Amino acid sequence: MKEKENLQKRILMSVIGVVVCGVSVGFFKRAAFGVDPYQSLMSGLDALLPIGYGTLYVIATLALLFFALFADRHYIGLATIINLLFLGYIAQFVHELLLRVFPDLSAAGRFVLLLIGIVTMCLASAFYFTADLGVSTYDAVSLIIANTWHKIEFRWCRIISDLVCVLLGSALYLLAGNPLKTLPEVVGIGTIITAFFMGPLIEFFNVHIARPFLYGKKS
Repeated sequence: MKEKENLQKRILMSVIGVVVCGVSVGFFKRAAFGVDPYQSLMSGLDALLPIGYGTLYVIATLALLFFALFADRHYIGLATIINLLFLGYIAQFVHELLLRVFPDLSAAGRFVLLLIGIVTMCLASAFYFTADLGVSTYDAVSLIIANTWHKIEFRWCRIISDLVCVLLGSALYLLAGNPLKTLPEVVGIGTIITAFFMGPLIEFFNVHIARPFLYGKKS
């Protein structure tokens, strides 16, 4: 009974994690101070291709899913599928909503939205990781290369993959005809923060919210 209850909580946590992550991406995009490395690639594709962001996210993530299923499917779980199907559409909805609610924002207002995006993304990550029902397909690529193929340490693999996403996203964004001066809206301070500085806040939410939610007490 306890195991079934834990599974139900883990599924709920995965759903919460994906929904909150989608909301955070919407805030990052409206703040226009840069998004996380994978989303910078998605933003470049979004600028270049005449496809809605949510649908584009599904297509790109599905391609990574096929790779993961072929290379090492044990990283794929229910949370992976929930992420694939819903995160992009939630991010698109929240971004468009924020554009309507805040059509004109000062730099200070954008910074507030960036802070909200950072906090909510860390909270989402804590729920998502603690639920342990699969990783995102983007995370799976680095894990497979590092742990299954043993080609390179995970941290270096992740740095390289993040760098590739940022470079490709930047190139695609500029190729779409956007001026260089607007590039920091896709690759900026938000990108740096999400790539290197969110670990302590994620761990805080792990200890004080996610693990107590799952286990009923602080671990």
